[in-house]
Amino acid sequence: MRVAVAGGTGVVGRQVVEELAAAGHEPVVLARSHGVDLVSGEGLGAALDGVEAVIDVSDRKAVSRGRAVAFFGSVSRNLLDAGARAGVHHHVALSIVGIDRVGHGYYQGKLRQEEVVRGGRVPWTVLRSTQFHEFVPQTLQQMPGPVAVVPRMNIQPVAARLVARHLVELALAPPRGMAPELAGPRVELLVDLVRRLLHARHERRLVVPVRLPGAVGAAMAGDGQLPAGAGPRGGRTFDEWLAGAVTRGA
Repeated sequence: MRVAVAGGTGVVGRQVVEELAAAGHEPVVLARSHGVDLVSGEGLGAALDGVEAVIDVSDRKAVSRGRAVAFFGSVSRNLLDAGARAGVHHHVALSIVGIDRVGHGYYQGKLRQEEVVRGGRVPWTVLRSTQFHEFVPQTLQQMPGPVAVVPRMNIQPVAARLVARHLVELALAPPRGMAPELAGPRVELLVDLVRRLLHARHERRLVVPVRLPGAVGAAMAGDGQLPAGAGPRGGRTFDEWLAGAVTRGA
């Protein structure tokens, strides 16, 4: 089966590609490095020739609401319109747990993505996942220097490999609309994970936890980003992931 992966060079996208190939399917990477511009739609038509399913894990680290909404809206429309013309049977999009409870600008973009997918002409499935383990080093990268200001946040981190496996399973199955939310095995405080990462790297930095103001901060510090219903749970814990990441020099 020929399956296109939008954002197939990213953290999850690479692993989706690997999972598809390991299962005997033909992955098609949709990314600029492969001649496809998801924002403009250039190259999409040719890339989707013969594709039966699309898995969208595209991403852009846009914090502002306007940029996030514009990016995810444009990419989703382009993928769905090109997919409908190419005869794609199933569109699978990766989203985030809690985007309808936390009014973050980036999350507004993901909500726009879900809205476009629901209104598209291709049968669809949306998988909401909690943050990946890689979210912790990404948080640190945004704050270079001796002090790391970390928002007070409850998360239930999940292994990116498990997310990739679920996306492939969903893409190969009939469309189901909103799939059960996927989360890792344990609820953690982001600030604790940051400290454990720094300790494992033998880095000395002052970690300052800060509660973001208003309703957004309250939701993040509470259960706003935790799964609200039943769904698949498990995979590697953060500490298990961290042991491997430090060995790899991540």
